[in-house]
Amino acid sequence: MSNDTDTDDDPRRDGGSESPAETPASREEDAAERTGESTEPTEDASDGAPSGKAQQTGEGTDDEQTVDEHGEDAAEDTSTQSADDLDDEYGLEDDLGSEVEADIRDEFDEDDLLGGLDIDSTAEISIPDELVDHVIGQDEARDIVKKAAKQRRHVMMIGSPGTGKSMLAKAMSHLLPKEDLQDVLVYHNPDDGNEPKVRTVPAGKGEQIIDAHKEEARKRNQLRTFLMLIIVAIILGYTLITGASLLLGIIAAVAVYILFRYTQRGSDAMIPNMIVNAADQTQAPFEDATGAHAGALLGDVRHDPFQSGGMETPSHDRVEPGAIHKANKGVLFVDEINTLDIRSQQKLMTAIQEGEFSITGQSERSSGAMVQTEPVPCDFIMIAAGNRDALENMHPALRSRIKGYGYEVFMDDTIEDTPEMRRKYIRFIAQEVEKDGRLPHFTPEAAKEVVLEAKRRSGRKGHLTLLFRNLGGLVRVAGDIARAEDKEFTEREDVLQAKKRSRSIEQQLADTYIERRKDYELTVADGDVVGRVNGLAVMGEDSGIMLPVMAEVAPAQGGGQVIATGKLQEMAEESVQNVSAIIKKFSDVDLSEKDVHIQFVQAGQQGVDGDSASITVATAVISALEDIPVRQDLAMTGSLSVRGDVLPVGGVTHKIEAAAKSGIETIIIPKANEQDVMIEDEYEEMVEIVPVSNISEVLDVALAGETEKDSLVDRLKSITGQALDPQVGQAGSNPSPQ
Repeated sequence: MSNDTDTDDDPRRDGGSESPAETPASREEDAAERTGESTEPTEDASDGAPSGKAQQTGEGTDDEQTVDEHGEDAAEDTSTQSADDLDDEYGLEDDLGSEVEADIRDEFDEDDLLGGLDIDSTAEISIPDELVDHVIGQDEARDIVKKAAKQRRHVMMIGSPGTGKSMLAKAMSHLLPKEDLQDVLVYHNPDDGNEPKVRTVPAGKGEQIIDAHKEEARKRNQLRTFLMLIIVAIILGYTLITGASLLLGIIAAVAVYILFRYTQRGSDAMIPNMIVNAADQTQAPFEDATGAHAGALLGDVRHDPFQSGGMETPSHDRVEPGAIHKANKGVLFVDEINTLDIRSQQKLMTAIQEGEFSITGQSERSSGAMVQTEPVPCDFIMIAAGNRDALENMHPALRSRIKGYGYEVFMDDTIEDTPEMRRKYIRFIAQEVEKDGRLPHFTPEAAKEVVLEAKRRSGRKGHLTLLFRNLGGLVRVAGDIARAEDKEFTEREDVLQAKKRSRSIEQQLADTYIERRKDYELTVADGDVVGRVNGLAVMGEDSGIMLPVMAEVAPAQGGGQVIATGKLQEMAEESVQNVSAIIKKFSDVDLSEKDVHIQFVQAGQQGVDGDSASITVATAVISALEDIPVRQDLAMTGSLSVRGDVLPVGGVTHKIEAAAKSGIETIIIPKANEQDVMIEDEYEEMVEIVPVSNISEVLDVALAGETEKDSLVDRLKSITGQALDPQVGQAGSNPSPQ
């Protein structure tokens, strides 16, 4: 690394051979002037890392030149190191993550939820010491973190909450070297008190410099006090000897005391203010600036209510560092980056570009607003994180800075289900138990149930969820239940009970709606009704609800139109238009003379979004047009193309469970979602799941009245049969959000 700091122990530049404490007091004025020199960070030796340029306010000495030469040599040595040497230096010789250390059976079934682990409880699993080894999945993100730590690149991670963004950011700080950490000192500027000088020294040297200045200030104060006492004694002695007025002598002595007392206050300005102390850092700094206001992020200068009369506080003593300065040579983590004030984002990208940033008062009404220090080093690696909406409100220039000097990565929500990953999920359970410190370990059967829940929450066949925050909540609730019953281990029954107790607000609301609709007989689960279809929707991320759709066809007063009510959002309105195209194509009814009314019954305050109710709307409208009843013991979900293909949707598992709770016996889902169904065991015997690939198959199952239904379905097949593509709507298609 190139040397960008002063390495002498003493700020007085005496050649480096004399320690700060040994500097004679007779040289204090010269020392005070020389300590004002500012050394700013130079360009870092790592490839392409943005950093500040060196600036000096005074001339360098021969010792400084010698130090710089050594620093250049060190930079050359670092630049010639091989990749293997860098791996050894940063502790990156192994891939991020580690294998599970526990007994594994030689032969085990592929469906074994333990992944072949031969354990009696999770207590037998070793927890890795390195934080980076705690990260499960996210192979691409972990690889980028590894590269970014080597090359000092910035990283922006976008993904769902609970996917490990903050843990990866902390892990990066563990991978960075700590040898080049710095202390930052702020000095009084005798030429301009509102522009304090800044100096950086190697970590640990700052305390020595402060101690040296305090020792000299103490000796100076002792000398002044001794001199004051001598003068006061002379005045009082002269008064007593000469017989002069004792009152005048006392007044003179008090005047001398006041003179010495108030002129002494200026000497405190000679002691520097250490705003960044890296002496006790055992690793590269990690600063979490999530939601920080401007002062906490960029630094601030405190207001001084006493600005005159000898009672003021020197400006350099009121300087406070920001998170960007504390993160120098380390990691600055900002989650929910889009919530930062736009001005803070603008200044943050300046700090990223320059590698240094002056500290000034953030409040215009504060006296600190008149103070602006010399540039303070802030050569940090920035880890910006956010959810999928973060890019909308993020300053484009800030994103450009991060992308230009680093990487962007999207965090996965799921990962392929393999025996190795299942073993790591079991280790995750042991990890959460150890982290909490009060929970009993899990039995193999309980651990299997957690892995099974991870499969369900993924929403995809053959995958496991990577939303570990919510999964960790399930582990803790199950452990709390077992601990309340004084159990030695957490058992499967505790996990099953925890799944009910740890339901989300949306799940609890959905269950409440289902019960209330049963009480008021709003849920129809038997018989046949014209123009009414039981649709299915999701509420939140992990709960489903039944949403009936009704349709009615009436003579038009003017031109015919389709009228949909129920607070439809944009995507839902477009799906209604797609359904209209299909109806116009096959129906014998002249729709120009008809108004088609579509109602989403009790859609709630938030209305309806997404297009997963497309087949529901189409079935209801066709039923109303042809006067053919629809089975009410049936519910359906699925998107629909304008050519009649049934497309995949999201949340199929939660929708099916909601229908089962409502008493529905048959459920129609897109054929592409057939492999995504992972309902609880208690619902498997309650419902029949029918996968479909086109609208004619939907009507064949949903409509009652065999004669009319067969005629309609045959007619629909003859019209749309050539349009239906068997490849459309398969598993590779993107599901709609509802």
